[in-house]
Amino acid sequence: MMPDLGKYAFEVLSSYAVTLALLVVIVLVSIRRAGKVRAALEEVENRRPRNG
Repeated sequence: MMPDLGKYAFEVLSSYAVTLALLVVIVLVSIRRAGKVRAALEEVENRRPRNG
């Protein structure tokens, strides 16, 4: 159930929305960066000569 926020309802709810949006952006940027780093690492590992 939603508590009564009174006259500050807009400010509180908008701050929650902004925080949630920023968290989503951070997660998406992190996932994208992880993919780029993984691809770069695989490229470096494939260039490395293999013994065995």
